[in-house]
Amino acid sequence: MNHKDLRHAIFTLAMRMDQTSPSIPRSLFLYAIFYGGMVCIAGVLGVKQVSLGPLAVEAGVFAFLLLVVMSSAVAELHGQATATLLVRLGFVPLLIATALIQFVIALPNDPDMYPPAIEAFPIVVGSSARLMIAGFISYGTSQTLNVLVFDRLRRGTGASRTLWLRGMIASVVSQIVDTVLFITIAFYGDRPILALMGGQMLTKVVLSIMLVPVLITGFVGFGRWIDRRA
Repeated sequence: MNHKDLRHAIFTLAMRMDQTSPSIPRSLFLYAIFYGGMVCIAGVLGVKQVSLGPLAVEAGVFAFLLLVVMSSAVAELHGQATATLLVRLGFVPLLIATALIQFVIALPNDPDMYPPAIEAFPIVVGSSARLMIAGFISYGTSQTLNVLVFDRLRRGTGASRTLWLRGMIASVVSQIVDTVLFITIAFYGDRPILALMGGQMLTKVVLSIMLVPVLITGFVGFGRWIDRRA
């Protein structure tokens, strides 16, 4: 076989591999990357408590709302099984980020590091084992439930025009479950939890009603648009 024939054979093999190998839709690829980033940043943002008029909530709820919207959007675009797998794979960046944070905290500080930052860093990014366990359980349960509820509502209605309503209902249900699980596991026995749970729950429900319909409509619309251009 001469060089010309070899090049032709390699080109033919590459074309066949390209035709037979499974492709990932653009929307799924982009949303999976975005999802992993939001999983990691949600815990960091949660350190700050923000005031929204009369309501107070930890700031991680904004990242968590995006997680809810993206998992629902993936369920709408690519099915419940794919969205559930996305939720489960979200544990990978979450666990790795948690391990890296603990590793970095354990390393000795640079003597020239800004002194207030030395004290603030473990407070901002570190969490107790109990809080981490609460976060893992509440994340996995509530996100899986969100996908399940969203998909069941779609099967019941079968109408694209109910997208915003299905997304909102699924978000409200999952946010309530997330709040109950996290606060109970994280704080039960250490402090009164009913008032804390009620305030957090109310805020998350209000935000779900206000933001999720617009966000999920936008994410699903954008996903369909970029998939058509593939």
